Amino acid sequence: MKVLYDWIQECVGEEMPDLKKFEELFTFHAFEIDGIEKVGDHEVIDVKVLPDRSSDCLSHRGIARELGTLTGKPLIKDPFREPASLAPVTEKIKITIHDGHACRRFGAALITGVTVTESPEWLKSRLHALGQRSINNVVDATNYVMLALGQPLHAYDAAKLTVRDGVWHLGVRMAHDGESITTLTNDTYTLKDTVQLIVDEHTDTPVSIAGIKGGKFAEIDQTTTSVILEAANFDPQITRKAAQLIKLQTDASKRFENNLSPEVVPYGLQGIVKLILNIAGGSCVGYADAYPNPVANSPVLVTRAHINALLGLTLTADTVDEILMRLGFSVVRDGDTWQVTAPFERTDISIPEDVIAEVGRVYGYEHVQGVLPERVTLSEYNSRYYYAEKMREVLVSEGFSEVITSSFKKKDEVELQNALASDKRFLRSSLHENISETLDKNMPNADLLGVTTVRVFEIGTVFSKTADGSDVAEHSALAIGVRTKQQGYSPKDDEQLKGILAKLEAGLGVTVDATITQGVLECDVTALIAKLPVPTAYSPFVSPENLLFTPYSAYPFISRDIALWVPETTTASNVEELIREQAGTLLMRVTCFDEFKKENKISYAFRLVFQSFEKTLTDDEVGKVMEAITTTLQSRGYEVR
Repeated sequence: MKVLYDWIQECVGEEMPDLKKFEELFTFHAFEIDGIEKVGDHEVIDVKVLPDRSSDCLSHRGIARELGTLTGKPLIKDPFREPASLAPVTEKIKITIHDGHACRRFGAALITGVTVTESPEWLKSRLHALGQRSINNVVDATNYVMLALGQPLHAYDAAKLTVRDGVWHLGVRMAHDGESITTLTNDTYTLKDTVQLIVDEHTDTPVSIAGIKGGKFAEIDQTTTSVILEAANFDPQITRKAAQLIKLQTDASKRFENNLSPEVVPYGLQGIVKLILNIAGGSCVGYADAYPNPVANSPVLVTRAHINALLGLTLTADTVDEILMRLGFSVVRDGDTWQVTAPFERTDISIPEDVIAEVGRVYGYEHVQGVLPERVTLSEYNSRYYYAEKMREVLVSEGFSEVITSSFKKKDEVELQNALASDKRFLRSSLHENISETLDKNMPNADLLGVTTVRVFEIGTVFSKTADGSDVAEHSALAIGVRTKQQGYSPKDDEQLKGILAKLEAGLGVTVDATITQGVLECDVTALIAKLPVPTAYSPFVSPENLLFTPYSAYPFISRDIALWVPETTTASNVEELIREQAGTLLMRVTCFDEFKKENKISYAFRLVFQSFEKTLTDDEVGKVMEAITTTLQSRGYEVR
């Protein structure tokens, strides 16, 4: 959520902390600050609002209120603490909600005599700083009030809606299966009956996708003189699923799917009417409000003993009292027990632990001292973890490296309903293909790795359809891959896997039912574990000595070979030392890959791998290093071939 420092200051007043203090308070007591930048005349603060607080903090008012809590200073202007009434009531707008669960509240206002034109500079400046495109004064006003209070709003051209007997009639219903609507961006969506619509009830014409995007049908334009303003509240789950289904997430849907309070509706309507009258003129005819099932936050009981036990603190009753008051909660205290009712916008407070978390973060988690827990004796041991570690021990000791590959594929048996991407629409049914791809990608790096054979394995979950196709089954699988040739699979790979399988069986003490295909061995770990005895203790953890992380270069490497005759008393390490001294920091690895004797001489062949951490090396740069190495070796009387 991006907010403007000067906009927040309008609510906080002259005691507004500077940017550094603002960032410190939020980072340690509320949300991370992802960045602060200057846009025009505005300081823009990017606040990483967490999902549990998105119901009240996706707005400037919410961030300002949070700042007031953390500083202990009341806001000089808090719209939500002032009374809001939708008066006068007009009979010119009728509202029908077909499902009071799906649409929890629907408010509307009618303004006549407006002039649609450009927004004033102050409004355009603020919207631009927050990444919003200015459209016209009426539409900009709806966006501005949403950013101010968190309540999404929409404006309809009243002349484009049907009037019967002087009455406009708006309805909220679920879409008919296959029904379509064209939005303000000229995109047409074909809907299912799980998506909610706002319709012109007189003609049953869709005018908006409820909680997500307005329709083209009643768009505001330069000819508009009368507007109907909508401020509603929609069920979070229905809104979220609809946005996912049609793949359209908007600023409005993000707010509704995080359980925005229906009590914000009148504040949003009052705010938008006031702003439009100020910048577009006209007069407000009146309001309409449908609220079939009013909601209110329930009181929560919490004790000081529970607070201190959960936080590991020794807070006094007065300290807890002071924090609860700073949070704006209604509090009834009886000794060391509090009955706490959160303000209407805080829909995230429903159990004692919610209240305790609020007390803890405002007080400061830096005051919580770490305590080493008592040693607990395990009553049971995880067989999957135990035997997976046994397999790792065997494979790592044989020179294998563990890899983790993606569970998503372009095509397979089990398709995802909400895929992350078009090439990740399915779940893998086997590890074979992933391991083969890993071998293909790593074999060209064999020189850099200093190996002649690439050996990898993965223990992961795979998914398949049940025999009747009605459900999804999953199990853990082990895949082991071997590659000995740069050109691809060789039958020798399978022979190595047979040897590894024998060692794996010896390590587990049981026959492993596995398939070996094209250099990849795969077995069902879940079925294998079922045949093994239940573990009674984990193996002791042994911390590796001198374990260091070495970063790798993102730039490509270049390999060069050099062969030479040397006296039989000269060792390969003697030659390697000379090579390293002359090559410098660009030399990543030296491998002696061939050696043979003839008469009183020895022939050594070395593979040299060069790589830079700063750039892509050229053949010319490596060639100069090789020339220097050759000159040095020849100066020692060695015969370079």
